[in-house]
Amino acid sequence: MGLSGNGNGPPAVLAVDAGNSKTDVAVAGTDGRVLASVRGGGFQPPTVGAPRAVAGLAGLVEEALRRAGTDRVGHLSACLANADLPVEEERLTELLTARGWADTVTVANDIFALLRAGLPDGGPHTGVAVVCGAGINCAGLGPGGRTARFPAIGRISGDWGGGGHLSEEALWWAARADDGRGVPSALADRLPAHFGLPSMPRLIEALHLKEVPAERRHELVPVLFAVAAEGDAVARALVARQAEEIVVMATVALRRLDLLAEPVPVVLGGGVLAARHPVLHEAVVALLAERAPKAVPQVVGAPPVLGAALLALDTTAAPATAYARLRAHYATAGP
Repeated sequence: MGLSGNGNGPPAVLAVDAGNSKTDVAVAGTDGRVLASVRGGGFQPPTVGAPRAVAGLAGLVEEALRRAGTDRVGHLSACLANADLPVEEERLTELLTARGWADTVTVANDIFALLRAGLPDGGPHTGVAVVCGAGINCAGLGPGGRTARFPAIGRISGDWGGGGHLSEEALWWAARADDGRGVPSALADRLPAHFGLPSMPRLIEALHLKEVPAERRHELVPVLFAVAAEGDAVARALVARQAEEIVVMATVALRRLDLLAEPVPVVLGGGVLAARHPVLHEAVVALLAERAPKAVPQVVGAPPVLGAALLALDTTAAPATAYARLRAHYATAGP
């Protein structure tokens, strides 16, 4: 039995939120009921190639469809990490369409899932989102469907920040504080202590020899924020720089869309921002109030797949109750 607009069952949509570290897939009815959910590993076309990355999604998508009792739906909304350029979105759209999971397919960078989750369901769909998780990205929607976004592919596209970058910066400043090349900082003691090590030289050795796996470096970000909250000048300067980058991206996107004078949402999400570390959160709010006083900052902690599902629902004639039911599901489901 199909759940597509052309099938025999009630119409449904398919939502995919594929990040660097994990992928969430959901099948939802147009009444807002979540019929099936599946979680799997990350989505990394730059590493494995787009065809192989999409093939890696197949098991998750087909399992979600199976649980929902179908093999095809009306629309697939895929919000994908590493879909940073229009040419990448086009290629991924072709590959997903060829799978035959849905009558129609749209692909967008995963920042648009966060943005949609923070926008009102009845419209207008205008606003800006900044995600600060492992990396940093920003996108905005303006009147008439205009968009503003950044390539967000690292230093070559002008990026600074995100959890991965902050952990590296914290290590850099801690190493120099320890050996005298830099100014003193509590980071020199607190970073190695987090891993149960006695000193920065020992932590450097452990990282270099992979005694501490590279993927554990993200654990240092909360340590950085804790040290900043205690007043350490080096840590506070790093957090202030992160706040500056977040607000610069948001205000530039608002300016491009002629929204600086409008009371529109600035949606904040991703692990670093959703944690609401006071030093960072308060700095972001203060800078936004100074540079974009009409903006309405809001932190969204719901799973990003909610935004992908809302985008899919937008392609249907779903009633307001469907949106409310979908949001209620993810409000109780947790990340």
